[in-house]
Amino acid sequence: MAILRNISSVTDDHVLIERFKSTGDMKHLAELYQRYMDLAYAVSLKYLKDSEAAKDAVMEVFEELIEKLRRHEVTNFKSWLYTLVKNHCLMKLRSAQRNRSVIIEENSMQLAEDVHQEVDEKEWQLQQMSDCIGKLAEEQKVTIELFYLQQKCYKEITQITGLEWNKVRSLIQNGRRTLKICMDKSVLSASAK
Repeated sequence: MAILRNISSVTDDHVLIERFKSTGDMKHLAELYQRYMDLAYAVSLKYLKDSEAAKDAVMEVFEELIEKLRRHEVTNFKSWLYTLVKNHCLMKLRSAQRNRSVIIEENSMQLAEDVHQEVDEKEWQLQQMSDCIGKLAEEQKVTIELFYLQQKCYKEITQITGLEWNKVRSLIQNGRRTLKICMDKSVLSASAK
């Protein structure tokens, strides 16, 4: 039942995208974006660590959508939006880092290299996590995204998905285990290169 609801939502998303592309009417884009605004805010807050900056990012991403949806063929809006918001926030963070004035000291070059390497590693880990989430079974993916990305509790997830509480708990626990295995494999394959 929950999977059918998700498929219906994806179909509805696709219809709204097509209506927006064909008519240019912003109400279709606004209706679509409204569905995922909480996700956009949560992702922005996760990266930017500031509620006002996250709110600004949500509005900036909406403005980006106007152009990007016209140019890109989007099959899964929710996943595509997640990546768009993440990339937007990472670009804001990079831009903010570039604009900071830094007093150059003896060890600052090494420190900058270490920070850059750490940021690259975090980005790589986030990309691997996103890839691994994409490989989960549909019900696991939905519950994992609701629990971790949208920070919903088990009770809220049962209401959203129509699944029983024990099933939600099991899906999240098994999904977390599967994600860990997938991430460990990614780390091993990356270190082997």
